[in-house]
Amino acid sequence: MRIKPLLFLILLLAFSPSMSNAQRKSKSMSKKSENTQLMTRPKLVVGIVVDQMRYDYLTRFWGHYGDGGFKRLVNEGFNCKNNHFNYAPTSTGPGHASVYTGTTPATHGIIGNDWYDKASGTEVYCASDSTYLSVGTASDAGKMSPHRLNVSTVTDELRLHTEMRSKTIAVALKDRGAILPGGHTANAAYWFSGEDEGQWVSSTYYMNTLPKWVDDFNASGVIKSYKKPWTTLKDIASYVESGPDNNPYEGLFETETTPTFPHDTPNMVNKNLDFEILKYTPYGNSLTTDFALKALEAERLGDDGITDFLAISFSSTDYVGHKFGVNSKEIQDTYLHLDKDLERLLNALDKKVGKDAYTVFLTADHGAIDVPGYLKAQKIPAGYMNWDVIKAEFGEFLQFTYGTTDIVKNFSNYQFFLDHKIIKNLDLKVGEVQKVLARELLNYKGIDRVYTGEQMLQNNYTSGIPYILQNGYHQKRSGDILVVLQPGTITYPETGSTHGSPQIYDTHVPLLFYGTGIRKGSTVERTEIPDIAPTIASLLGIAFPNGSTGTPILKVLEK
Repeated sequence: MRIKPLLFLILLLAFSPSMSNAQRKSKSMSKKSENTQLMTRPKLVVGIVVDQMRYDYLTRFWGHYGDGGFKRLVNEGFNCKNNHFNYAPTSTGPGHASVYTGTTPATHGIIGNDWYDKASGTEVYCASDSTYLSVGTASDAGKMSPHRLNVSTVTDELRLHTEMRSKTIAVALKDRGAILPGGHTANAAYWFSGEDEGQWVSSTYYMNTLPKWVDDFNASGVIKSYKKPWTTLKDIASYVESGPDNNPYEGLFETETTPTFPHDTPNMVNKNLDFEILKYTPYGNSLTTDFALKALEAERLGDDGITDFLAISFSSTDYVGHKFGVNSKEIQDTYLHLDKDLERLLNALDKKVGKDAYTVFLTADHGAIDVPGYLKAQKIPAGYMNWDVIKAEFGEFLQFTYGTTDIVKNFSNYQFFLDHKIIKNLDLKVGEVQKVLARELLNYKGIDRVYTGEQMLQNNYTSGIPYILQNGYHQKRSGDILVVLQPGTITYPETGSTHGSPQIYDTHVPLLFYGTGIRKGSTVERTEIPDIAPTIASLLGIAFPNGSTGTPILKVLEK
């Protein structure tokens, strides 16, 4: 008897349901396993923060970079092209803290490099701590700790996740550039004491004596080898991406009459006891790379199956930017040198850890404005704020309105701190005084916007300048009145560049991911600095830092 094809198919399905279900279940589980990866375990994570790096330094100098540094990270990694700081002030301390905590000053509490402490009535530094002693120096350069950082970092969470078996080492010329990324649990943080010493130092917060390898490095002569004239890496005539070498917008080294190459002033070459100048040359970054590579070897980072963390901050880019400006031949040459140092670092990681066994991210702690004098010469609105004039005029207003100027206790980081006791004694309300002073300040030339502390407390801003200010506003530490200068306007000498504002030239910075667990590609969707730590935490399968407000960047991570 011949069975029709349709009837045969029905009978087959009826008598073999378990086979069909099993196949479907197997296929479903297979698909799930393809799309789900619980964690990625690189042997080493390397976090790189380039101090004062604007995003357009990637694109402006692209044609001069080699294949092994910035280009390798971009071409073989993931490039977040529209990455921003979502708070102000945009400065070094808050920047490093935000990268590693996954949140903003409103939560982590590092509201500036320095700020007015309302409890003590004094200025405090973000990393200073007199309860600890210096290690490796007789000066106060090592009296530091992360105690003002209110939350954990991704480096802390990695240490906690591994029962402290992972190792975290942090390195930077600036103390805050090492201490804040290292978090509360770092095995060690090292920074450079220039002045008359030229030594890598630390704090008793981490150790009682320097390890032998650090002493050996300090004594090796490597540091002194960088006391040499600064000459350009390439023919300066090829540096068409930056302005003329001799121009009125750049600062001078000692004894110089023009800000031109080569830079070979006496304190750069002849003075044996002046190492501070190294910070203002690309050699400071090369020295940082040398020391980081020694730490990689001596601390045996990435040697086993437990993920370690190496945090590196390149600080010389900031010193050079402040002195010469973002359009200078000096800043271009500094980034070409840094590109070579990155290549050295990546090659060493390939050899020591394994090419497919480490993960890197690179970002910046803030951007920078072009020199306003140069912008004005190009007919772009820009200028300088004369606070001395405003201080006098504002003082007269305070005296006339309230009978005293003491109602203002401090002005720092573009915030006014008021004396609440005096306000109470005058039978006034703090909120009303804030409003009156804010309206007055709006009348002054160069000021674009003013917000009050009560506005920061009562409103929930979701975009624009007030959103950025609110993310930087810490309820216990920040001031009563927040001032925003007009775009292109700064309070700074007329040579060199600066930063700190909520404007886009200070917020737009690179964000590159590379290596184990990272997709190749790019995005122009907006990402924000607090997204970095959750992204790395998600990759590693560890807890987010306990104050995180950022979210993982899904496009960066492999399935």
